[in-house]
Amino acid sequence: MASTVLVITNRDDGTADRVLHELDRRGVSVMRFDAADFPQRLALSAECGPGIWSGTLIGDHHSARLEDVVGVYFRHPGQFELPEGMTRPEQLWSYGEARLGFGGVLHALDCAWVNNPTRTAAAEYKPLQLSTAVSAGLRIPRTFIGNTPDQALAWAKAIGVEIIYKPLAGSVHTEAGSTHILYATPITDLTSLGDPSIRVTAHYFQEWIPKQAEVRVTVVGDDMFAVAIHTDSPEGRIDWRADYASHRYRVVAVPDEVRAGLRECLDRLGLVYCAADFAINPRGEWFFLGDLNPNGEWGWLAHHCDLPIAAAIADVLEGAEQ
Repeated sequence: MASTVLVITNRDDGTADRVLHELDRRGVSVMRFDAADFPQRLALSAECGPGIWSGTLIGDHHSARLEDVVGVYFRHPGQFELPEGMTRPEQLWSYGEARLGFGGVLHALDCAWVNNPTRTAAAEYKPLQLSTAVSAGLRIPRTFIGNTPDQALAWAKAIGVEIIYKPLAGSVHTEAGSTHILYATPITDLTSLGDPSIRVTAHYFQEWIPKQAEVRVTVVGDDMFAVAIHTDSPEGRIDWRADYASHRYRVVAVPDEVRAGLRECLDRLGLVYCAADFAINPRGEWFFLGDLNPNGEWGWLAHHCDLPIAAAIADVLEGAEQ
């Protein structure tokens, strides 16, 4: 039987290109598309037979038979793009039908996923990540999440160390046509935690972990690729994403207890892939920072450190590693 891998992501995703090139090198048939292509540039015809969905996906330049799909690489797809001229109620109804119909058929395919989007959505909750990490035996910074100024201030005073603020829903913030990146921010004045404006939404505060380095661990199946990120930049030492130009990279081994804990986290969350961030304190202890990204970036580390991450993902998608 022919084998096909679907790559579902936006048109500008250069990291996904690495996996496409690896699959192409292996002679694997690949169909890449964006969920935004449905329904206007992507057609679905599907029939449910005895325990299997069959049919076709037909795009502008490629097509695939559903029964040939052995793997799906689900990265950063856009939203369904519906025809112009629809009323708002028509849009809402059509979007729901597209999500449950088109998305439902894809979910029903008996194949490997990196990652299953339902599992990804659940795993993006940082409180779930943290409690799962603790249950798996990983160290975490002391953490407070809430919208109660008095309790936030009391918590910060009680732990008696520096704390930082981190966004819960991602670092990109767009307002009035301008895009801003929200990095981890030190709280230099604890009294600011008593500000009534904290009540407007949930806030995420964490104990500051003094660092000798941070580590990004990219997990693909049973493989773990760990890179220590060193920087002398003041901004980079608080949040390495704030100053990529200052980075120095070093491939490191993952301690056995961290490897076991991280493996348990992925098993509990139902993930095949993640990018997890750790801080190593001056005593050499690894702290999971509550950042386990089911769709985290890896391309730049694979490039700088010559890591075979694309090959590992291709192995899973082909079914070589389940």
